[in-house]
Amino acid sequence: MPSTCQPPQSIEAAAFRLAREAVRALYAELVLEPKPGLVSLRDTGSHHDMDAGHFVRSLFALRHYFAHMVRAGARQAAFDELQALGLQAEARMLRATGGINTHRGAVFCLGLLCASAGWRVAQGLPLHAEGLRATLCRRWGPALSERAAQVRRRPPASNGQRAARAHGLRSAGDEAALGFPVLFEVCLPALRQARRAGWPDRRARVQALFATLAVLDDTNLVHRGGIEGLHFARQQARGFLNQGGAQGADWPERARAIHAQFVARRLSPGGAADLLGAACWLDAVTGCPLADPARSPVLEAWS
Repeated sequence: MPSTCQPPQSIEAAAFRLAREAVRALYAELVLEPKPGLVSLRDTGSHHDMDAGHFVRSLFALRHYFAHMVRAGARQAAFDELQALGLQAEARMLRATGGINTHRGAVFCLGLLCASAGWRVAQGLPLHAEGLRATLCRRWGPALSERAAQVRRRPPASNGQRAARAHGLRSAGDEAALGFPVLFEVCLPALRQARRAGWPDRRARVQALFATLAVLDDTNLVHRGGIEGLHFARQQARGFLNQGGAQGADWPERARAIHAQFVARRLSPGGAADLLGAACWLDAVTGCPLADPARSPVLEAWS
């Protein structure tokens, strides 16, 4: 087993904190409203098979997974081990939700980020966004690139893969192999720019979500609405941003009007939601503390 620079107790403390922040970040994404087409505490968006309760049960099922990924990263685990941990977490999620996919994208994206953080903690290196991205690319980038290449050679195994293949889009696997460019170059900067401007957390997160939606190859949208659905979603997001984004007294009404249009078209930007959750986690562990979004059973029952 590779040696580390930090004692086991330091890694355990970091694993607990980083995993807890992962749950907090995903809860922050869940309770955010308005967000077009997505499940919130207000309504179920474009989904008839899931509600906020499914997401809460999923978070309980996943809360230890993120700590496992931190520990795996700390011991410099190979990608095959990270992938196995992710598949086990998906199975727990599906058991908790009765077979409904609530957080598969977050398991993949946020799990990899937790592993990258674990590696840096073990080496005594600071946690900052640039370093986490560099660690991900250096430690597991080649394996992620090979995985993405293998997926392209095989028949598509998921709705997202089929959508990406049919329209020449970047899948979640392609994004990971590139070090999550939309997350690090669009979503997180939009969140932090809004925070630096003094915007409250809710407005900052809505702004980051729409900035992400405007550029991401969100295959969830293509699966539900075809390539026209993706183009429509991007157009709506850009229009919202061009009208001032999440500022001005009317921003919630403008965002809810877009939400209504997404629901009418059955559009749900799950990929953008996953990146927003990851950005909230990055903001918490590398910058300003993540404000407690609300008192919740998920956070109170953490153990």
